[in-house]
Amino acid sequence: MSNIIKQKERGSLVVISGPSGCGKDSIVAKYLEKNKSAWLSISCTSRDMRPGDEEGKTYYFLSKKEFEEKIKNNELLEYAKYNDNYYGTPKADIEEKLKKGIDVFLVIEVQGALKVKELIPEAICIFVLPPSMKELRNRLVGRKTESKDKILKRFTAAYQEINEVTKYNYVVTNDEIDEAVTKVKAILLSERCRVDRIEEVYLDNSEEAIHELLMGEDFENEDIKI
Repeated sequence: MSNIIKQKERGSLVVISGPSGCGKDSIVAKYLEKNKSAWLSISCTSRDMRPGDEEGKTYYFLSKKEFEEKIKNNELLEYAKYNDNYYGTPKADIEEKLKKGIDVFLVIEVQGALKVKELIPEAICIFVLPPSMKELRNRLVGRKTESKDKILKRFTAAYQEINEVTKYNYVVTNDEIDEAVTKVKAILLSERCRVDRIEEVYLDNSEEAIHELLMGEDFENEDIKI
C-alpha cells in the first residue's frame, strides 16, 4: 500500500553528551551493533591514549600542535578544550552520510555539543546522565586509568555539565544499558515522525475517487468500486 506522505530521506545528526563515566560511548556502541545504517563520527583529541584505546576507533589521537593545525585549516565542525586537552569533530564525511539517509552520531563534550546545536539547529541533542553521582564516582574510580587529581577534575566538571542539561532536546539516564539504548532508539523513531520531515503529501487515484464519491449527494446508496 502506497504511503500518503513522502518523508525527507536525509539522515539525522545525533549529538550525545554527558559527564565522563556516564557510559555514553557504551550506549552508542551498542546502538550501532543493532543499527547498521547509523554511523559514528570519530572525534579527534590531544589527550594521551589510555589502556584499551584504539587509534581511529576510540579517537584520532593528535599532538596539540597537530590539533591546532586542524583548527587553523578549518577542518573541524566543532572543537573544545576540556581538562587541558582538545576534543573536536572532523568535518570529513558527515554531510555525505547525512545526504545518503544515514544517521550520524557525534559523541562529544558539552561545549562542542552546544556549538553544533548553534550551527545545526535540527541536530538531535541527547544528554546522558548517570543514575546517581555516587555511581558516577564509582565508575570513574573503577577505570583505574587516572590519578586522583584527574578524577576529581572530572567529577567537578560533571556537576557543571549536568547544569547544561536543559539546553538539550532529550535526556537518558544510563542505569541499565539495554534500557538506555532502547530509549535512544525510541527518540530517533519519534524524530522521524515529525511533521517537518514531510517532503510531500499526495493522493493517488483511489483516494481521489473515494473523495469524489463522498462529496456526492447520494453516496450512501452507491457502490464504491476501487
